Amino acid sequence: MEGMLFQATIYLVAAVIAVPLASRLGLGSVLGYIAAGILIGPVLGLVGHETHDLQHVGEFGVVMMLFLIGLELEPKALWDMRHKLIGLGGMQVVLTTLAVMVVAMQLGQVWSVALAIGMIFALSSTAIVLQTLSEKGLMRTGGGRSSFSVLLTQDIAVIPMLAFIPLLALPQTPESVLGDALKKLMAGEGKHEVAPAHEAAVHFIESLPSWGVTLVTFGAVAGIIVFGVYLTRPIFRFIHAAKLREMYTALALLIVVSISFLMNLLGLSPALGAFLAGVVLANSEFRHELESDIEPFKGLLLGLFFITVGAGINFAVLFALPALILGLTLAVIVIKGIALYCLGRVFGLRRRDLWLFTLSLAQAGEFGFVLISFSKQQNVLPRQIDEVLLLVVALTMLITPLLFLLYDWMSRRMTETNDLPEPDQIDDKGQVIIVGIGRFGQIVHRLVRSAGFSTVVLDRDLSAIQRMRRFGIKSFFGDPTRPEMLIAAGLREARVLVVAIDDPQASVRLVHFARRERPDLHIICRARDRTHVFRLYQAGANDIVREMFDASLRAGRYALENLGLSEFEAAELETTFYHHDRHSVKELAALWNPDIPTVENAAYIARAKELESELETMLLSAMEEAAATEDKKTA
Repeated sequence: MEGMLFQATIYLVAAVIAVPLASRLGLGSVLGYIAAGILIGPVLGLVGHETHDLQHVGEFGVVMMLFLIGLELEPKALWDMRHKLIGLGGMQVVLTTLAVMVVAMQLGQVWSVALAIGMIFALSSTAIVLQTLSEKGLMRTGGGRSSFSVLLTQDIAVIPMLAFIPLLALPQTPESVLGDALKKLMAGEGKHEVAPAHEAAVHFIESLPSWGVTLVTFGAVAGIIVFGVYLTRPIFRFIHAAKLREMYTALALLIVVSISFLMNLLGLSPALGAFLAGVVLANSEFRHELESDIEPFKGLLLGLFFITVGAGINFAVLFALPALILGLTLAVIVIKGIALYCLGRVFGLRRRDLWLFTLSLAQAGEFGFVLISFSKQQNVLPRQIDEVLLLVVALTMLITPLLFLLYDWMSRRMTETNDLPEPDQIDDKGQVIIVGIGRFGQIVHRLVRSAGFSTVVLDRDLSAIQRMRRFGIKSFFGDPTRPEMLIAAGLREARVLVVAIDDPQASVRLVHFARRERPDLHIICRARDRTHVFRLYQAGANDIVREMFDASLRAGRYALENLGLSEFEAAELETTFYHHDRHSVKELAALWNPDIPTVENAAYIARAKELESELETMLLSAMEEAAATEDKKTA
């Protein structure tokens, strides 16, 4: 018991220290977890062979992650991805396998060993890639969606790979056959024991003919769909009647664990089964409940998996053959990268999306460990190269966060203008220029136009412009932060400029230019937060609207009404708060210094406290006056 608690303490301390440090340095949590594993494993030697067993526990985090991703995808969305799943994903697996196989044969491996190595390195790390894409908010980009499609295809491809690998087995020498028989005898495999229930189920499935296995597999998939569509609602209602919060968590875990066990029993990917279950439950009213229950377990188990990857790196082999290991590692990344880049271009990915797709999938993955172990058991890989392959897989996974950092660096230096049509020629002028026609800008535009004033609408989002044109709204495509674009739109003649774009830095640049060109122009801006407000005030904006401010005020007013205040009293408090906040922001803007963090700006903090006290006094006075006014009306 003490040993288990000690090991748990070691893993948790390493994660708690390394991960926040890596995140603050901009390296991401995945690299932090792997670095923590290296520290407690190869460097300090605080953990040992148990990391291999813990890795299997950590792999369950991948299963949970795919379940959560499935919850975000409706079946229709999955059907829409079918071309990428079959075409892009299938071609990636085949092309990478053949490319690695050719290189392995050039290095002296026989074709069967080379083919097995090709299949091992064709797979990428679902855990690292999806976790990093989610952290960086890249899942919904074109490159992120393409990467997810390929990863899903790879999870499916593991199944035929496991079925095919035994056919590549090397001929065994009499000594190795005798050695294997002695090992089995020493392990007690010849003893007659009563098999557990799950072993009996495995033996039953193995004894079925191929058509029987196929029927059982389709039956299991159909069972998951029927369960998700028809049985989850009554089960959730039954659990709800118990009024115990932990029962929801238990049910969520039961769904994921049982489906994973069923898939494993059939020789299918547990992650794939969990993903299917998530897709089936995507339209369920219990989706958010399941997400909130599974999310903490997913994060911890994925973290454990990444730590075991770092702890399992065999630096003794690396130091013995550094040139070979590092050369093979870079070769794998380059070969996969070239294959991914070519496929990405064929399937229409460009620039940022193409480089995200290429760099995110250029590593080997956790299923590579499974295939190496299985190939070794089936006598497919010579014993002297399995350690080298395991180390190469681990090193490519270790390098992956660095590839994402390379993508970030490249992305910041890229512009998408070369991939977009030429900007429109602006042939219209208006009293109001509206920059940005998203949800915010649309409402401003509708109100101003409905009141009879002319507008000119600019946006760099081509799809938004095309959408507006379908509704008969004349708008112009181009980058509104370019001076010539604003001048062509009538900046020197307009009465009002409304900046409604959601890029804080671009909006500040735009306001700077507009104020310099037109000192008399009235500029209204959308702001993300208070810091953005201060920057816009310094740039010269007149009226600044925080995205959530008015909506939050209305929500606060509703809360006051339901706490016993009359509509009049709540409205008076809302108005008082609104005017005081506008006054406070202007005062604090004068004290705000972009070179000093807000929490270290003593003058700013002191004035903020004073203004907060003033607000409380003003609200109490306003409440008393509103109550007195109400009393007079009633009397």
